[in-house]
Amino acid sequence: MKIEQIYTGCLAQGAYYIESDGQVAIIDPLRETDPYIEMAEKDGAEIKYIFETHFHADFVSGHVDLANKTGAKIVFGPTAVTEYDIYSATDGEELKLGKISIKVLHTPGHTLESTCYLLRDENGKDIAIFTGDTLFIGDVGRPDLAVKSNITMEDLAAMLYESLHNKILPLADDVIVYPAHGAGSACGKNLSSETFATLGNQKQFNYALQPMEKSEFIAKVTEGLSTPPQYFPENVMMNKKGYSSIEAVLMQGLKALSPAEFEAEKSKGTFVLDVRDAQTFSKGFVPGSLNIGLRGSFAPWVGALITNIRRPILLVVQEGDEREAVIRLARVGYDNVVGYLNGGIDNWKNEGKTIDTIKSISAAEFETITNADKHVEILDVRNVGEYLSEHLLQAHNYPLGDLSHTMDKLDTNASYFIHCAGGYRSMVAASLLRANGFKNLIDIAGGYKALKETKVEKTEYICPSKINV
Repeated sequence: MKIEQIYTGCLAQGAYYIESDGQVAIIDPLRETDPYIEMAEKDGAEIKYIFETHFHADFVSGHVDLANKTGAKIVFGPTAVTEYDIYSATDGEELKLGKISIKVLHTPGHTLESTCYLLRDENGKDIAIFTGDTLFIGDVGRPDLAVKSNITMEDLAAMLYESLHNKILPLADDVIVYPAHGAGSACGKNLSSETFATLGNQKQFNYALQPMEKSEFIAKVTEGLSTPPQYFPENVMMNKKGYSSIEAVLMQGLKALSPAEFEAEKSKGTFVLDVRDAQTFSKGFVPGSLNIGLRGSFAPWVGALITNIRRPILLVVQEGDEREAVIRLARVGYDNVVGYLNGGIDNWKNEGKTIDTIKSISAAEFETITNADKHVEILDVRNVGEYLSEHLLQAHNYPLGDLSHTMDKLDTNASYFIHCAGGYRSMVAASLLRANGFKNLIDIAGGYKALKETKVEKTEYICPSKINV
């Protein structure tokens, strides 16, 4: 028997490959399916099942493509309704995989169809449970994503309490918990950076599994939930209804456009997304571009800031990153890339096209500026919690996730110094502001991490309970 976790850091997502006696099950696969097929071929095995723990909101699963390519059955738990063929397993049903079996545990709460899969060895011993978004390491799934007119998040939280106490907590402490996500996912609020643990460990350390009444559990798991990204419902519908093959998306998106073709497409209102790193972007970019670096929290920020998932997208990439950019967008349902700038920004400049720049300075340079002028305008685009823990004395907090809605409070003609924690989000923010008419923007490279090493005045920790709201 083989169990392999295939973890994708940019999505904080875990898919699983399970093999026994020449038969394979894949749990919650990503959209690009070739790696799973290649793994099975290497093992001389056949993919028999594709298990889906629920209709994912934060990514488009590869279940439909993988089933079409391999003939494997897509398995959902009870109550899941799709527009493609599935095997709808009953609660408690066991499906054989080689010498082992996988037991279906319907665990509504995160969503109504949420289901966990309990792996048992050939002797019937419980080995591992694949919990999807029902149980994470350090947290449980948020109960607000499947709210309907007749079902509240409190109703779902109550279901989650019953699912945990009736289906999962009775299992032995040595059962390994393999969740669908780790730290960085928006599907929970307190996820650990660890990607698996024993159930015994979670019984001891996971706040949501401590002894408590249902009412207390409901209060705890519904408290402090951030607004879910707007693309979540779109991903759910794609996972329910099906979607274009990844090959079709790549064929469309990997179209090299000359500067003239790129400019003509841009003139139609097509969105320009530049996925190069922040400091490279700052030195020259197509006017109006949004910069979201491929080598950072790419998918979550795409989902937060490109509000229309169906809007056509033009890409500016570092040479060699074209395919990766299209795939990363497709993972979260952004299938409408219409091409990329052939030859990149250098070719754009060589053709005499207009470029824009954003000034970026070091933390030391910023310190020199503030020594001469104490009244500079500073925008801290970290989230509220980061800002409250410590910030520059003169900084105003404009979290990046809210900036599209709060920038109207700012003066388009004023000069703003912008920073985040490390330099990734600040350039995203600067590009967003520039595209909306802000003229005088200065990025602080290295962010607050670099600023902490300077003598620029900073606050001490502020206890949130003492803040007047």
